Amino acid sequence: MSIPTDGELLQLAETLGQQLLAARDRLVTAESCTGGWIAKAMTDAAGSSAWFDCGMAAYSYEAKQALLGVRPQTLEQHGAVSRETVIEMVSGALSNSGASIAVAVTGIAGPGGGSADKPVGTVWIGWKRRGGYANAQIFHFHGDRDAVRRQTVAAALRGLGEMM
Repeated sequence: MSIPTDGELLQLAETLGQQLLAARDRLVTAESCTGGWIAKAMTDAAGSSAWFDCGMAAYSYEAKQALLGVRPQTLEQHGAVSRETVIEMVSGALSNSGASIAVAVTGIAGPGGGSADKPVGTVWIGWKRRGGYANAQIFHFHGDRDAVRRQTVAAALRGLGEMM
């Protein structure tokens, strides 16, 4: 997989924005390893106020709990980079916003922080529609911190596009 450029991320965001607008959906993002980059990509697209609700960058355990309702037990038992955590993040984003569709990401962008079972580049992405069930997928991206984060943003946007 190639590393997406700024132009490619903008194109993904513009296409998704058109789909959100046509469906009368509003998007919320809950981001850890991307630090708000998905929200930035979406709001780089002109007209985003019509379909972007808000973004939450919840990096610490405390922020994940306070902003997104992630349970302390989930973080203790599974860690921040897990299916269980991303599902609680995406669900909490919808609960704490006026949006109808959400994406959440949590991962290890590097260069440090990885382990044998969760190496650098391990990212969980979750998607959910209000009233629906969360879907989560694990990714193993390669490259430096910027590359992992860019690939995460692109995968998150593509996944949203597939939901539309």
